[in-house]
Amino acid sequence: MSEGQISALFTIWSATAILAEVPTGVLADRFSRRASLVAAGLLQAAGYAGWALSPGFAGYAGGFVLWGVGGALVSGAFEALLYDGLAAAGARDNYASVLGRVSAAGLVGQLPAAGAATVLFAAGGFRLVTWVSVGCCLAAAGLATRLPEAPSAATIGEDDDAEVGFLATLRAGLGEIGVRPTVRRAVLAVAILSGVDAIDEYTPLLARDWGVPTALNPLATLAIPLVGAAGAALGGAAVRLGNRRLALVLGLAALTLGAAGVLRRPSGLAAVAAFYGLYQLVLVVADARLQERIDTASRATVASVAGLGTEVSVFGLYAAWAAGGVIVIAALVLVLAAAVPYLLRTSGRGRSGPRAGAWRRPGRPAGRT
Repeated sequence: MSEGQISALFTIWSATAILAEVPTGVLADRFSRRASLVAAGLLQAAGYAGWALSPGFAGYAGGFVLWGVGGALVSGAFEALLYDGLAAAGARDNYASVLGRVSAAGLVGQLPAAGAATVLFAAGGFRLVTWVSVGCCLAAAGLATRLPEAPSAATIGEDDDAEVGFLATLRAGLGEIGVRPTVRRAVLAVAILSGVDAIDEYTPLLARDWGVPTALNPLATLAIPLVGAAGAALGGAAVRLGNRRLALVLGLAALTLGAAGVLRRPSGLAAVAAFYGLYQLVLVVADARLQERIDTASRATVASVAGLGTEVSVFGLYAAWAAGGVIVIAALVLVLAAAVPYLLRTSGRGRSGPRAGAWRRPGRPAGRT
């Protein structure tokens, strides 16, 4: 395919993810978060199968649509399933720790996956890689059926017999954001922070530009996801940090990234890894802060709105990279760090709504920042 066709496929993928993000979150709240994860695995498997059976533009386009919808089904639903499941088990305070481990596993899992793809491609080419990927997605869907799921809220207001429809669920989720400033600010914080994660797409380019030979590029950037995994795993312990200290951690990460951009040497990749580790730690804590503030009945919908914001903020990161590379991104992260105490605060002027301020982590003093 031509470069234009490849760009069109990426556009289709992104557009599908953006359009499906919120509706799939509503479906997860309306029906089942676990079923959303199962459906995501099945759709992604079907998308990959389409690539194997029809390796042309139409086949790839259909596969990217299915993959985009599958990714949207996971976004929001997974966090809601995890948080409410822990809450039902009396372990709500463990959310950040478990999420950090999951995030760390995802980052570390990229390494054996890349190695396996290399071996599979050498043994059977693209078709073998694709069919093994289909099998992995089906296995993930099967495992998802075994996840415990807390009973979902199926009512609105005080009438326990009132069935919640799709539009009512959507209105409840959007109302949660519109009426409660603490939720709205946390959604914005998570959306922008999550968008910064797209910087990992540029790390091979940084390594090349800073003098790392192409053959050594994979090894030179290996530490970045590993340190990121370590940072995510520490998110459970870091959740005890106040928002001002959390902002200092993110500010330190931004300065570290900026120093790497000024250095412009292979050794600067160590600073990029340090940035990524600190950033992942902050991201886990910010997500936990958001989950603390959301009403259970709207949890997947609200989290999906944050996911939609992430898709938009990723484009902002791309623009920042085009404008000035890693230095500009570091400056923007530093600005974001300065805004963290405001975005994640639990109280303040302008609070409104009947439940405002009601969702704090148990044991956290009111007004603590």
